Amino acid sequence: MNDLWDINLGQENAVELLTKIYKSNRIPHAFLFSGKEGVGKHYIALQFAKLLNSEKEFKLDYSVQSKISNLSEPYIKLVIPLPRGKGESTDDSDVEKLPQEVLEMIVSEIQKKALNPYYKIEVERASNIKISSIRNVKKIINFNYDDIKYRFILIEDAHLMSEEAQNALLKSLEEPPKGIIFILTTPFEDHLLPTIKSRCWPINFSPLSSEIIKYILMKYFKYDKNIAHNVSFFADGSVTEAVHLIESNFEITIEKIIDVLRFSLALRYNSAIRIFTELIQDQSIDFVKQIIQLIMCWFNDALKDRLNLEDLHFEIARDTLEKFNHKFRKADIPDLIIRLEHILKGIDRKVGLNIITTNVIFEISTIAMR
Repeated sequence: MNDLWDINLGQENAVELLTKIYKSNRIPHAFLFSGKEGVGKHYIALQFAKLLNSEKEFKLDYSVQSKISNLSEPYIKLVIPLPRGKGESTDDSDVEKLPQEVLEMIVSEIQKKALNPYYKIEVERASNIKISSIRNVKKIINFNYDDIKYRFILIEDAHLMSEEAQNALLKSLEEPPKGIIFILTTPFEDHLLPTIKSRCWPINFSPLSSEIIKYILMKYFKYDKNIAHNVSFFADGSVTEAVHLIESNFEITIEKIIDVLRFSLALRYNSAIRIFTELIQDQSIDFVKQIIQLIMCWFNDALKDRLNLEDLHFEIARDTLEKFNHKFRKADIPDLIIRLEHILKGIDRKVGLNIITTNVIFEISTIAMR
């Protein structure tokens, strides 16, 4: 196995397929890396770029490796969602009308991504990939670099391309110049046009294990071992989810979730609603979803504890699980989880957060009423 793949960070299947493609000497000109956010699509894309630009018999040019890691052009052209500038038209370049402070923010975010391939680039009001960005790519790929074996166009969050932008990309995907490889990454491949997907070689990425998440949190984000260990079980296979939990004061969040459960089961509705409201106040919809998923996770752990199973997510709160099962031995936990899942789906139907909060607490409290 090549040095570049010695640490594949939980994506053995993707790495195995990419290695076979490399050894076949028949390299597709476009790939679609799909899988949930924060599972290593960007990291593996860079490792693959290094592999294809290595010399024969896996001899590595470390200066080239460094340029690829640093997202340096012309080796890597990174395409990301960008905000719209004041008075910007489709005839303007993708950054032409952006103010200086926004340009500096974009540069800073890309630098952070270069240092940490698991870092999630966040640029204010950047909600889509502009057609002007795609047009810029079409110009760049026609530049001639005979001394570079492969150049990569890495389109992050490809699902954020408008239909117009995707159509503009099609021609380049069909007939790219020699030595140009496109890699589109997305957690939502269904948002891409069938014509885009049909022109890309699909590579699926799996959720990460808690051990891999813990390793990445410590290596790339420099988080403390204990917090990395505790949060890894709740991250749903995603480094991005893990980081969001930590930045949202994970340990306090867990304490408040347990308080919501305790007050709901004691039929102390006002206290439960107050704490739940404090927990989600000024937070994103995704965070609210995450809280409900954590509540469901707690009940799933309660079921595991009842069946004497190990591998609990809420190991740090095992005593609360044991007390629950002692007091509510006959509680229909699977039915409750199904009802909470129904509430979770209501968030996507634009149901008000006050209603969602009340419904979650009511459903939990029904256990104590039976």
